[in-house]
Amino acid sequence: MLTSIAIANFAIVESLELELRKGMTVISGETGAGKSIMVDALSLCLGARTDSGVVRHGEKKAEISATFDVSNNINATKWLHDRDLESDQYCILRRIITKEGKSKAYINNRPCALADLKTIGAYLIDIHGQHEHQSLLKKSAQRVQVDAFGGLNSLSHKVKSQYQDWKKMRDELNARLTRSTDQESRIQLLTYQVQELEVLNLKGGELKALEEEQKFLATIADAQQKVYQTNLLLAEEEDSNIRSLLNHALLTASSIQTRTPHLQSACDLMNEAIIQIEEACNSLSHYQDTLEQDPARLNEVEQRLSDIYDTARKHKTTPEELVLLQETLTADLNDIIGSNENLDVLKEKEEKAYQALTEMATELTEQRMKAKEVLATKVEEQIHGLGMPYAQFQIHCHPLDEVTANGFEEIEYMIASNPGQPAQPLRKVASGGELSRISLGIQVVTASTSTIPTLIFDEVDVGISGGIAEVVGRMLRSVGTKGQVFCVTHLAQVAAQGHQHLLVQKQVEQDHTSSQVTTLHKKDRTVEIARLLGGLELTQQTLAHAREMLGNVHLQ
Repeated sequence: MLTSIAIANFAIVESLELELRKGMTVISGETGAGKSIMVDALSLCLGARTDSGVVRHGEKKAEISATFDVSNNINATKWLHDRDLESDQYCILRRIITKEGKSKAYINNRPCALADLKTIGAYLIDIHGQHEHQSLLKKSAQRVQVDAFGGLNSLSHKVKSQYQDWKKMRDELNARLTRSTDQESRIQLLTYQVQELEVLNLKGGELKALEEEQKFLATIADAQQKVYQTNLLLAEEEDSNIRSLLNHALLTASSIQTRTPHLQSACDLMNEAIIQIEEACNSLSHYQDTLEQDPARLNEVEQRLSDIYDTARKHKTTPEELVLLQETLTADLNDIIGSNENLDVLKEKEEKAYQALTEMATELTEQRMKAKEVLATKVEEQIHGLGMPYAQFQIHCHPLDEVTANGFEEIEYMIASNPGQPAQPLRKVASGGELSRISLGIQVVTASTSTIPTLIFDEVDVGISGGIAEVVGRMLRSVGTKGQVFCVTHLAQVAAQGHQHLLVQKQVEQDHTSSQVTTLHKKDRTVEIARLLGGLELTQQTLAHAREMLGNVHLQ
């Protein structure tokens, strides 16, 4: 509920702070005093459009702040919690408009977009009258109202949830079916590529081994020639091989008669060198035994390498990446084939989900038909007592071509104000006064199921008087006992029914105009009720009538 409102430099209001309570609060005042200023200010807090004209003359900015107790408002609390905007049990909406026409919005002192104000405002207040926030004219709100009245919220939420599940499956199925045509050519290409790589049958490490073997086989002839030349130099040349020369040098040195350590060392080293040369010759002989040329094997290796290199070029990759490419392409092919096999499973799930959705939506339609008939009858009874005795109120369920998140039908309120007229959509035929009274009739009937705690009625008493005005007042009071109602009125019969009474007065001092709002009690309220009853001057008779009206309310 709305607990307080603060207005500064808005229109002709210089400064205003009000503490508000539950029940029915009436707002009255002289014509031109600004009775609707509080309603207009609240509209701005709920995200209504504005311009610099709302800023009080001579001031830089206008500011409106509205505080709501949301401790019992599940929808508002959840919305705030989901956006990390909660602040204890209260929700404070604030709007600032500069004289340049710029606007700033806040929720619990944190900046927000106007769209956020509109969204949270829909959970807090419903304004009935010629204002932007008239949810009664929206088909979506009418559907919600019928469902709430019929106790169908749980079922309608299930339908919406099931629709979202089914739509997700349907979208996935359609995407898969669209892809399946393209996948056929993809499968053919992948199959050909994988088969080609399987025929190649390249193993890990094979490429490196082949390249080393090819290098070895290709250099055998050269290696043989060089081994032969090395053997000649070491031992096989007849006159000048190294071993013979060393032996001759060793014999010559050994024949020296004078022996010294240096000479002996030289001889020992030459002897060791001869032994080393003989071992080298043995090793070369063993190596030479392995150098058997194999042209067939060389050709085989080179052909294998050529196949590998050609395949790599064809697949636009390197020979080293061919093994990984084969694994990747095989996995892709298996995934596509597997997804096609799972397509039938997805089709079956989608069909079952749609069947469940249609069953739920059909049940919802049946329950709505029952609920809308009862609601229409009760609302029509209410508006007959509000100065529209011949009005026919109907609720139409327009079938849709296909099921939606809201079921198989669209809900629309219809009204025929006079006999012989066909019923037409409420948004097309109802005047401002009629709309307000119809709204009141609906709210009286649905008050027990409404999730919006604060209702504002503007101009509900236009075109009515006398006994009907008293009926309007009683209806508003009845709704107010279950929540919070504000009513801007100029009728004493309506004003007398309020639990609280606010008086709006315009004051002019030295060419300075301002609007003030006062909470009336006892004597002052009696005077205001008497003023509303009529006459430029208050008489004892009108004061007595006012006291009687207020006294009768307390006896009800």
